[in-house]
Formats: sequence, structure tokens, C-alpha cells
Amino acid sequence: MPTSISEPTSKTTKQQIIAFAHDVGFDTVGVTAPDAIAHAGKQFESFIELGRHGDMDWLADKAERRSHPNALWPEARSIVMLGLNYGPAEDPMRMLKRRDIGNVSVYARGRDYHDVVKKRLKRIGRWLGDTHDCQLKVFVDTAPVMEKPLAQAAGLGWQGKHTNLVSRNHGSWLFLGAIFTTLDLPPDEPEADHCGTCRRCLDVCPTDAFPTPYQLDARRCISYLTIEHKGHIPREFRAAIGNRIYGCDDCLAVCPWNKYAATAREQALHPRASLMAPLLEDLARLDDAAFRTLFAGSPVKRTGRDRFVRNVLIALGNSGRPEAAPTALPLLDDPSPLVRAMAIWALSRLMQPAQFAELKNRHQAGETDPTVRDEWALATRS
Repeated sequence: MPTSISEPTSKTTKQQIIAFAHDVGFDTVGVTAPDAIAHAGKQFESFIELGRHGDMDWLADKAERRSHPNALWPEARSIVMLGLNYGPAEDPMRMLKRRDIGNVSVYARGRDYHDVVKKRLKRIGRWLGDTHDCQLKVFVDTAPVMEKPLAQAAGLGWQGKHTNLVSRNHGSWLFLGAIFTTLDLPPDEPEADHCGTCRRCLDVCPTDAFPTPYQLDARRCISYLTIEHKGHIPREFRAAIGNRIYGCDDCLAVCPWNKYAATAREQALHPRASLMAPLLEDLARLDDAAFRTLFAGSPVKRTGRDRFVRNVLIALGNSGRPEAAPTALPLLDDPSPLVRAMAIWALSRLMQPAQFAELKNRHQAGETDPTVRDEWALATRS
């Protein structure tokens, strides 16, 4: 049964929760009600209807529960939203100029944030369950929860024109977690939109993934294409991807509110040395076992070796370094069609026209996968 407590007691309980959350390591905390984001539910439904979720079918499959928090758990009376700062120590766009290396999104350079955030949420949940008469559920990203609208409703920040959460204290660098509870807690005031006339995040996008401010077409987003998209990356986006082999930070990195952000306190979120400047040639040579070893405990591991090497080959093709061609050559015989196709594309950009034409004559006839045959048919070096 939902727990109802008096107003003075509820304020005290909320203060205790906030204090404990800060002790656990969260950087910002707020409270909202489950029915506070009706407008966001309608926007999300429109996003799905327009097909802008691409092949992220899991978004459409649970659209009702995602749009309406009470549909996910009807007993919830309050939602505690928590933010963990993952601000980088330096400009993440600096790496985009190094075409011999692969650029990994800031959020994925350290330990998997799902593990880091959920561990802290569960610690708060155990304490809350032990000290108060309530039920609760904790969520981080993988559940059908609209974290960003709920975080805005709880006063943690606002959804910027790039659709990500922006904080006046932490810029665009916050991981979010949620605690649904049967406790009646006084809600915080929603955060206002402070984007003003700024459109830096929209203008910097390499693939024009924002049809209008505050709307994202994931099908054009480099983060979606390199992480979520399971198939061949459309040719129209490959050159724009540059050396981004996992995610894209551009729209986040240019946000003016980042000037108030500090470097992440949580050591587990600091970048691994192996992911700060990984050489593309080394990454292209990874087999499945080596991929799993290198990315153990990292979000990157979830893409799988084949999709990851697909991304690396696109970066290799964009590197403008003919000396990298020998690394891509053996991948023409890779078991994965994703890898073979992108090896073709990379080599078409790295080899001399006559060399590539000879290579095409040798390999094209023996290819059995129709999508890879199409890649050979379209590939030219001029």
C-alpha cells in the first residue's frame, strides 16, 4: 500500500534522502511526481510515430510505460531523480583532429556507468527500505523511464535543444538514475529552460540530426549509428563520422553551460589510458576475444566486436592515410558482412584507383552476401 506521511515528516524524509544520496556520491538530487511529465509522453509518442527511433524497437515496444511513469509502476507516489557528474578533464573534441586514432565518447571511456549508478541507487534503496515504511524500485537507463523529462521536472536541469539534460552546475555531463517510491515526498520546482537563442549544439552536428530545436532524428545521429544501429551505416553519413568509433560528443561539448562543469569526482568514470588515444590499426585487428578483453567492464562491449570494427573501418577510411590500407585488406575475408562491407569502403578511399580496381576484380565475384556485393558494386576509387 502507498505510504502517506505528514508534511513536516515528508520534508524531513526528503532532506534525509538528499543528504544520504550526496554521501553515496551523487552530485544532484530532486523529487517529482509520476504525473509531472504528461507533455513529454506526447512528444515521445510523436517521436515514435515519425520513425525517428530507427531500429531501436525496444523504445516502441514499451512506449506506453515509458510515456507514463504510473503505467510502469502504479503504486509510485514520488520519483527521486539523481545525477552523477561525468565531466571530462579536457575538451573531448580535441581528439577529432587525430585521424590516426579512434575517438570514444566521454561517457564510455571509463567503467560502465550503468554499474556505477545502479550500485549507488541500490545502496540508497537498501537504506531507504530499512529506515522508512515504503516500497521502492530503482532504475538506470535500461528500464522504460523517461529520465530527462523527469529530471527537468525534479529541478536537476532542463532538456536543451540537443534533447539532452543541461544543468547550470554540471553542464551537459550528467548520468541519471531514478528511484520510484511509495513515499509521499514534496516535489521540487521544475527547472526552466535557459538555452535562450543559443544554437551551438544544433549547428555543430556533423549529420544534421536535429530537424528542429528540441527534436532529434536518431537515424541521423552518430551516437545512434555507431552504437545502436545493427546494420550497415548508410553511405551518406560515413564521411561525416570522421574518427568517431563509438558515440559523438559534439553537441554536448559545445554547450556554453559546460563552463560551470567540473571534472567527474567518481574515479570509476575517469578514462582508461587504453581509450584515450587508441590507434585505429590496433583496433581494426581485434578479434572477438581481444575485443572482449579490451572492453571488459566498458559500455563499448555491448556493441559487440563486429559493429565496433565496422565503425573502426569507417574511421580508417576517413583517415586519409594510405599506409593504413594493409590493415583493412585481411578484413575483406572477415566472417562478418558488416566488417567486409566497411573494409571495402575503407579501401576504396585509401588505395590508388588502379590498385582498388584490381582488388575489386579479384574479390567481387566470390562474395555471397548481397549487402556486401552491393558495397562492391558501389565502390569506386577516383
